[in-house]
Amino acid sequence: MASAAWEVIRDRKLEEQRSRIPQEWLIPADKLPSEDVLNVVDIPRGVLSSKEIHITEGYNALNLAAAIRNKEYTAVEVTIAFCKRAAISNQLLCTLTEPLFTSAISRARVLDAYLARTGNTLGPLHGLPISIKDTFDVADVDSTVGISALACHPASENASLVDLLLAAGAVIHCKTNVPQSMLALDSVNNIFGRTLNPLDRKDWTAGGSSGGEAALVAMRGCVMGVGTDVGGSVRIPAFVNGVVGLKPGKGRISAKGLTTGQLDASGKVGMELVVGPIARCLDDLGLFMELVEAGRMWERDPEVLSQETWWTRPGEHVRMEEKLQQGKLRVGVLWDDGNVVPLPPVKNMLHSLVEKLKSRGIETVPIDPHASGFSKCQGLANKFFSVEGGGHLLSLIESTGEPLIPWLATRLKRKQPATIDRFRALHAQKLGLETQMLKIWKDVDFLLCPVAPHPVPPPDRWNAIGYTSAFVLLDYPAGVVQVGTVEAEDLKEEVKGDVRGEWDRVNRGLWDEEVRRGYVGSLLAVQVVGPKGRERRCWEGMRVVEEVVRAEGGGRGNGARL
Repeated sequence: MASAAWEVIRDRKLEEQRSRIPQEWLIPADKLPSEDVLNVVDIPRGVLSSKEIHITEGYNALNLAAAIRNKEYTAVEVTIAFCKRAAISNQLLCTLTEPLFTSAISRARVLDAYLARTGNTLGPLHGLPISIKDTFDVADVDSTVGISALACHPASENASLVDLLLAAGAVIHCKTNVPQSMLALDSVNNIFGRTLNPLDRKDWTAGGSSGGEAALVAMRGCVMGVGTDVGGSVRIPAFVNGVVGLKPGKGRISAKGLTTGQLDASGKVGMELVVGPIARCLDDLGLFMELVEAGRMWERDPEVLSQETWWTRPGEHVRMEEKLQQGKLRVGVLWDDGNVVPLPPVKNMLHSLVEKLKSRGIETVPIDPHASGFSKCQGLANKFFSVEGGGHLLSLIESTGEPLIPWLATRLKRKQPATIDRFRALHAQKLGLETQMLKIWKDVDFLLCPVAPHPVPPPDRWNAIGYTSAFVLLDYPAGVVQVGTVEAEDLKEEVKGDVRGEWDRVNRGLWDEEVRRGYVGSLLAVQVVGPKGRERRCWEGMRVVEEVVRAEGGGRGNGARL
């Protein structure tokens, strides 16, 4: 029986990927960890040299850039070390789509020659290997976004952000795995397979749609990475893989030159995708945002806001520090979204964090999800997700005979596109919610809320994205900070109260006896949210939370892994 077109494409892409990874960089087949080895974060140490281990584990982005500038390492040495680690990460976890190792090393040689010739670095990211989500176009490289029909059609030019990173001296050494169409919360597709969580390859999801990116960051296969977020796709993978991520507001970072599989400008009528960084520390997120601000991207992309000092203006930092020192910092707390009751570990994590904030003189203010309007956000966001109808995307996937991945098979259906009247009514509702939510910012500096109403679930079990999609709908900057881990004591509690609806019923299913046992030791993170247009305040809020957690010995359980 002849193979379907999509299967032929899959085989071609996998062979192409294999040919681009030097076999000597990989773990020999007889030395691969068995399936029973769940946490593989440190496995690359058995393959890398001591120097390569130090390069990939001993620095944040700022310090590694300084080491290259001071000629402690060459850009080639740094690039090869991270390429090797990325190759091993892919071998263990299926993190990559496009290994760009050959061109990355060539680029590093050019950068080394430039430094030797001029005595200067090309920019603040000189010689740093940066990974990017598959959706970002790179000239002469595919952007499949998990859809076979988009394979073997390389991009003609770079995405705007890729050009900005290159101008700053970065080395783009790989593109990372995503779910089919990027519309799922587990990064699995029919071409490259499923990305696994490096902390537990069996029981915990790697998240999506930037799952390959966050897993690679956690494995130290890059200095930092870049993802996209339309419902939680930066924040969810950052949470479950034990790293940090930031979703800015619209118009801050250029999304020009991204392949999505959807009609151009679809986000303008539905939920609009935003670009955001994923890293192992908050300083690296800050470096990325400062670079973006300095890049004046509005000169190349009309969708980017023209505002020169939205990140580096000193007011937010000074204001936050003064309020903290004077005991005047006020933090809003959304204990739940009004639709789905958080499971005990999530509830206990947030309660513990609030008590720690209070002990530092920080006032916390409960935010009522109903009075604020927040409880209406998930339902409205879901309506915006389907406003375009999905016909173009489904036709593209079906054109090669490719099946939908199981998670999408029950969710992605053809619908009639919204009429103008329907579209206008949705925007009227959105404007009403935005206006209603404005009132909370009169009393608080930033918000805290769960990333999800459950801990890190098994693959394909993520539920209730209202905790993250709401802040795309409202266009609020939001980031994720690791807080602690699930403790055995948490498992003794039961969810209280009546079932609120279908989302809540499904969520309670994630607390049955069998599933809950798998949560022990899994990570717990909190979402930090700033008002619209205040990305720096959001980031400063993340720093406050992280400092409080660290001052208390790493939070609940064994602490966060950053």
